[in-house]
Amino acid sequence: MTIHATALVDPTAKIGADVDIGAYSIIGADVEIGDRTSIGPHVVIQGVTRIGCDNRIFPFASLGAEPQDKKFHGERSELVIGERNVIREFATFNRGTAAGGGVTRIGDDNWIMAYVHIAHDCAIGNHCVFANNATLAGHVQIGDHAILGGFSGIHQFCKIGAHAFAGMGSLINGDVPPFVVVAGPYAKPRGINSEGLKRRGFDAQRIAAIKRAYRTVYVAGVPLAEASAHLAEQAKDSTDVAALLDFIQRSERSLLR
Repeated sequence: MTIHATALVDPTAKIGADVDIGAYSIIGADVEIGDRTSIGPHVVIQGVTRIGCDNRIFPFASLGAEPQDKKFHGERSELVIGERNVIREFATFNRGTAAGGGVTRIGDDNWIMAYVHIAHDCAIGNHCVFANNATLAGHVQIGDHAILGGFSGIHQFCKIGAHAFAGMGSLINGDVPPFVVVAGPYAKPRGINSEGLKRRGFDAQRIAAIKRAYRTVYVAGVPLAEASAHLAEQAKDSTDVAALLDFIQRSERSLLR
């Protein structure tokens, strides 16, 4: 373990093996940092924050500060970060709130670029990429392998499905199902994330089934209830379509459509 002489580490913080903490970084009480995590200079980690192993945290990141929520009155809440994440400069992750379950959670193997903001009570999956200045309001849920373009903004309580892709500057105020590409100042569906699926090993048959499901929901021009009935038939032959249908059925906000 290497802690720079200018770093301030609270004696109650739990620091794992082979952790590096850079100059002028501040590690507060109730913070836990897993083995082999690297923390650059001028990083602030505070509150009840648990960070797993093998993360890389770059300068000026702020992790575990109080949520930006006027209903927050100092109750105990947490930020939980998994393993092998890359968190770049000036990223800000806030703790949860009592009304939202009390936890902001980030999974494993995510690539989170500079100036990304993850607000209170968000839940982020694994293998996501958030480009510079992507901003998540409170209670947002992001599925595995989702990609958010630079300067995208996600409205509170929205859900983004696995393998979805949001273009640069997208403003998202509805739920985005798995596999779907959205883009535009007020984001609209633009197709499916075919290239991303190919890179992740989806074969032609799986991608064709997802395209067929997309056309059912977005191109056929039928009400969502009717589209869902068609998806239920298609889902008998495709677990991917079944996942898309399940997302639609569990959606609490309107879909981007």
